[in-house]
Amino acid sequence: MKLGANSVLFGGFDMETAFKYIAMSGYDGIELSAIEGMSEHLVLGRWRELVGDIKRLSEQYGLELLAMEQPSQDPAIMETAFQAAAEIGIPIVNCGPGGTSGDEDSLKATIDSLGRLADMAGKYGVTLCVKAHVGAAIYNTPTTLRAMEEISSPHFGIDMDPSHIHRSGENPVEAIAAVISRVKHVHIRDCKGRQQSPGAPADQANGRGDIDLVGYVRVLHEHGYNGPLDLEIIGAKELPLEQCIVIAAESRGHMQACLQACGAR
Repeated sequence: MKLGANSVLFGGFDMETAFKYIAMSGYDGIELSAIEGMSEHLVLGRWRELVGDIKRLSEQYGLELLAMEQPSQDPAIMETAFQAAAEIGIPIVNCGPGGTSGDEDSLKATIDSLGRLADMAGKYGVTLCVKAHVGAAIYNTPTTLRAMEEISSPHFGIDMDPSHIHRSGENPVEAIAAVISRVKHVHIRDCKGRQQSPGAPADQANGRGDIDLVGYVRVLHEHGYNGPLDLEIIGAKELPLEQCIVIAAESRGHMQACLQACGAR
């Protein structure tokens, strides 16, 4: 598994700051945030002028470009994201499911949309991944399995985030085992409680919450998963730089310990 961190953790700072401190924290790679309002990193409206800087920073700091996160399913925005990913050399674009939990029509529309976007991703040689999200049409294991059954494109994969599964009332260790056959990306963070929000950024740091992340990583290892394991901490845009660094480094240490505990490193 490749340990990475989403640059959104450093959303209050410029892109080089994110590269610098993610590298210093010991990660193998980086997931670039294209999340409008949470960062000014991979800004899709001017992605062409950022290509050179991103490639230079990747080489300078020794961080593999593991993925991009862009939440919208708007076809024009997603095509721009796929174009940028293909040019920069980012293999995976993660998006959110959207829609409404418990609404069959919403679920059907979401799956249809993702199917079309996966076909578009294929034209650019990249993979589209989606994760179950609290409150969205795809929010738990059964709805994730529906998407897996109905979207056959090889350019579609599941992005698993244990905090959303935990907050949907399920056991993330059991959930990851149920969908592992199509998992191509993993977001990871901890969570205290089962409320809608993942909590304060510090409480999302791996090891500070209630989730069995060791068991979660063990299932990934036992099934031969060798893709990205990207830390995703949201809500950190107003934090001072030193706290962002602490969260990154602390979580990296916990991720390494999880891998060692299950014999993956």
